[in-house]
Amino acid sequence: MTTPPRLSPLLEQYDFARERLTARLTGPVMDSGDGSDTKVGPLTDEEYLWEPVAGCWSVRRRTDGPGARATFLAGAGDWGRDAASYPHPWPPPFTTLAWRLSHLTEMLALRADHTAGTRALTRDDHTVSGTAAEAIAAFDTAAGAWRTALLGADDSALDTVGYCTYPHGSDAEEPFVDIVWWVNQELLHHGAEIALLRDLYRERGPRQG
Repeated sequence: MTTPPRLSPLLEQYDFARERLTARLTGPVMDSGDGSDTKVGPLTDEEYLWEPVAGCWSVRRRTDGPGARATFLAGAGDWGRDAASYPHPWPPPFTTLAWRLSHLTEMLALRADHTAGTRALTRDDHTVSGTAAEAIAAFDTAAGAWRTALLGADDSALDTVGYCTYPHGSDAEEPFVDIVWWVNQELLHHGAEIALLRDLYRERGPRQG
């Protein structure tokens, strides 16, 4: 299937954002933004679960229960992601790198399913990763699934309201092209947050010299 002209720039933006985030998580180098390579180490489990402030929302073993101000652990498996029913706590809890990557991965996986899959998966079906390696692999799988779903959309699909039936957003009320745009924004801004958290982790503690 030929990629619709309107989809091509959004797909290129998505691919670029995905590539940059993956490189930022895995190394050995990432694009600094000016075309030069910057050395970066792979994400460790300690950094993945690092809580830079008190009262963070993160991913946790189910046996440990939810964190501060969370009322349950979302997702499936031995680990869950801190969550609460609406209305959410105010001010919003600071979320860890693990929480943000889990949120992003879940969104991509479920939207892919509700676009070109069973259209039945819920957050309760999504396995939450407890280690950095598992989380990165899950993100790669989910990001690939969303890209495949995009490649199956023709030009008429882009204008179809409810082409994606993802139940945790406005997808059922929006033309698909707007959802594609929104997913790109999610990847861009959460990717930037994750990159910043990696920088903060590297600079944590008192500086020497």
